[in-house]
Amino acid sequence: MATRLLAHEVADLCLGKPPLKSLSISATVRHALTALKSTDDTHISIWTCTHHPNTIKDETHISNCRCIGKICMVDIICYLCKPDTIADPAQALDSPVSVLLATDCVTVRHVEPSTCLVEAIDMIINGAQNLVVPISSRITITSKRKNTPTYDGISLTSTTHANGVEFCWLTQDDVIRFLLTSIALFTPTAAYSVTSLGIIDPDILTVNYHSPAATAVDAIMTSLSDQTSVAVTDDDRTLIGEISPLTLAYTDETAAAAIATLSAGDLMAYIDCGGPPEDILRLVEIRLKHRNLIGMLNEFNNINSNLFSSSDDECSPAPAKFSGRYSRSSSYSARVTRMAEAIVCYPGSSLVAVMIQAIAHRVSYVWVIEEDCSVVGIVRFSGMLEVFREHLERMMN
Repeated sequence: MATRLLAHEVADLCLGKPPLKSLSISATVRHALTALKSTDDTHISIWTCTHHPNTIKDETHISNCRCIGKICMVDIICYLCKPDTIADPAQALDSPVSVLLATDCVTVRHVEPSTCLVEAIDMIINGAQNLVVPISSRITITSKRKNTPTYDGISLTSTTHANGVEFCWLTQDDVIRFLLTSIALFTPTAAYSVTSLGIIDPDILTVNYHSPAATAVDAIMTSLSDQTSVAVTDDDRTLIGEISPLTLAYTDETAAAAIATLSAGDLMAYIDCGGPPEDILRLVEIRLKHRNLIGMLNEFNNINSNLFSSSDDECSPAPAKFSGRYSRSSSYSARVTRMAEAIVCYPGSSLVAVMIQAIAHRVSYVWVIEEDCSVVGIVRFSGMLEVFREHLERMMN
């Protein structure tokens, strides 16, 4: 069994994975925003090429066509919250999509299908978040291809190349799920507590419940990069909830207005499942007007006329929810059920229990708390993979 596990290649993990949807580096932030709203995927891959039908058979074009990063709604939201963009979001949305990309390209790595499982784990431990793998049409999900939407000549396309080769990507979640199917091979390590394994990271990102949400923008961006979250705590460090990039990824650009005007506690209510409450929506509108952020208010009114009332009467009723990504997919509620409620474990929880807990809630981390609900740290998939990697090393020797 151990030999069989070690013999696996990344191609084995690609079975059933859908091909990536791509956007060219020549796109703007507005193109990316529209593309994200048109798909159920939380992330879009950014490529140096267009994957246009006229070029996919050009060998030179193919060899130079690389995925150089990924973006999600959180990238756009935080970008619109910056001091130099918050006053004129319309101009900010017309900036090149490259402004959203991380300068460290190690998060996305191209690998061959024959790359072994251990090598893939090593890449993820060293910082890779997505492994881009070429796949043939015979192992992709069979589905009816829809017409590709085009935005001002920029299209969200598949990653089809010559001979029907496309690309998918593997994530930490894919590898963890794969290892779970062989968890018996990791006995007794999998049964040890997370504290005895030394994988509780005390270096966490926090924001006080009453602090302005805007003070957490840098922390939100860091948590997006680290694939974690921002803990919302009280003065006694008691965990109240979280501001999760996973949650924000299912909102839309109007969340930037909420971050700019609300407290961290109110932001949790704003992004909670089902859409923001009416009183929170009204509060955002009032504060945007008070701060004279007319550009942000007007831009979001143009994009999403249901977000704020167009009336100057501050007592007029606000809409129950906005028509953004909350309503773009019928599977939204089923896919994201917890929202601002943090997923927690205890120092004595076993590795396998925490692993299953994270997978069940579609997160790559679990908060660690004491009995009094004070937060002591976080357990990440990357830390779990380090433990499994050490176990695999012993299996190979």
